[in-house]
Parts: sequence; structure tokens; C-alpha cells
Amino acid sequence: QVQLVESGGGLVQAGGSLRLSCAASGRTLSRYATAWFRQAPGKEREFVAAINWSGGTKYADFVKGRFTISIDNAKNTVYLQMTSLKSEDTAVYYCAARPTGLIATDIGRYDYWGQGTQVTVSL
Repeated sequence: QVQLVESGGGLVQAGGSLRLSCAASGRTLSRYATAWFRQAPGKEREFVAAINWSGGTKYADFVKGRFTISIDNAKNTVYLQMTSLKSEDTAVYYCAARPTGLIATDIGRYDYWGQGTQVTVSL
């Protein structure tokens, strides 16, 4: 079983940047696909980006060109670099993992979840 802990959220002005971290323990991410989802108040949780152990990535259309997902296998940590942030990016960001190299965008395909980190983008 893998435990996931997110960090790096906070308050940032529109146009600014943040880097989120998802530190894994209990299992190595080397055979997992790891994703970021987000949930804004009153909205459903949605897919943001995912990466597998070999570096394959997938992004939601609304973050392409602004967000970058990466993995540091030595640190067993996945990152989400967010730039050109907009007010609509305000949400709780969750890290999730599934024990396969196949990337998925559906919430139900991920077995392990972190507690989330709040990102607030002010105008």
C-alpha cells in the first residue's frame, strides 16, 4: 500500500506560479501511474495531469501549456508545476496513484489518494 502526502499549496495572485509536491511512502512509484486531480467548491473532482514511471504524461486541455507534471524517482515524489495561474484554478488539489503504468483520467481508476492541498488564486 502507498501513502501520499501533498504539499506546496497556498495563496497566489493571478499570473503567478506554485509547485505542488506529492511524496509517496510505503511503495515506490516506479511501477505506478500518479495523477493530480482538483476539486473546486460546489464542483466535481476533475482530472488535471498524470504521469507514469517511465515519464509518459497526459494533461487536461485546460492546463496544457501552463502546468507540468514530473517525477523524481529517487525521491519517490511527483510534482505539479503550475504557471500562469487563473482564479478558476482555485481548488483543493489531490494526488492519486494506481499500481499500473497505464495512465487514466477517471477518478475511479485510482486506488490511493492524498488528503489534498488548497490552492487559492486571487485576482
